[in-house]
Amino acid sequence: MAATTAQPMESLPSGLGICTTAPDIFYLPELVFGGLVWILVASTHVVPANPLGWVMFVSVFCFVMTFLWMIIFMAGGHKNSPGWAAADFAYHGLATFFYLSAGVDLAYITFLKKLTGPFKDYQIDIAAVVFCFLATLLYFMHAILSSFRWKNV
Repeated sequence: MAATTAQPMESLPSGLGICTTAPDIFYLPELVFGGLVWILVASTHVVPANPLGWVMFVSVFCFVMTFLWMIIFMAGGHKNSPGWAAADFAYHGLATFFYLSAGVDLAYITFLKKLTGPFKDYQIDIAAVVFCFLATLLYFMHAILSSFRWKNV
């Protein structure tokens, strides 16, 4: 009878296994593209003083939380309690929503900067918009695959 019971935590990887499983393989690209958004937005001068505060908050928050989430999964901290698959889906869904709203804000400010700002800052902001929407796509794919994993747990 014990052989037929399912062990739900087996579907959540730990250690270097997160580098080979479908949703968890997105951790590193999410960190790279989120960090690029953070760096590119921080490197330009924006007038008025702080219209991109939300973009900076989202990129820094998601960078730190994704890094911590990845460390928890690598260390196997998720093996001690149930609900990690649902929490993984919830976090990546929230991060997707945050990055989508930040990408729209950044694209709007970049469009306005095209009319008034220096061309070099405009080019940097275009790159930041592209990386922001790529990060949104990565978080979305991670959320979708995490939802499949959550439903199978």
